[in-house]
Amino acid sequence: MPTVQLTQHLYRFFPQLENQKIKVPAGSVAEALLAINEIAPGFTDYVLDEHGVLRRHVNLSINNTLVVDKIKLSDRIPDDGVVYIFQALSGG
Repeated sequence: MPTVQLTQHLYRFFPQLENQKIKVPAGSVAEALLAINEIAPGFTDYVLDEHGVLRRHVNLSINNTLVVDKIKLSDRIPDDGVVYIFQALSGG
């Protein structure tokens, strides 16, 4: 079963995720985000915009490879995969 890791600041908003190993079913990124939202309601609102697209300043990787499909979130997560959700840095 895939695991999910978050950057530390996300735990501040979703403390119920902090001291547990987050496990999600293998499948698409969209399915994984819905599974996390079941544990921590409002999580998808934080990482997805009003159209269900990954927010501009949020990145996801699967096994250290950035997710390609940021619109439909159809990238597949293998059963032994690790999904990492982090905020992208921007500015100058």
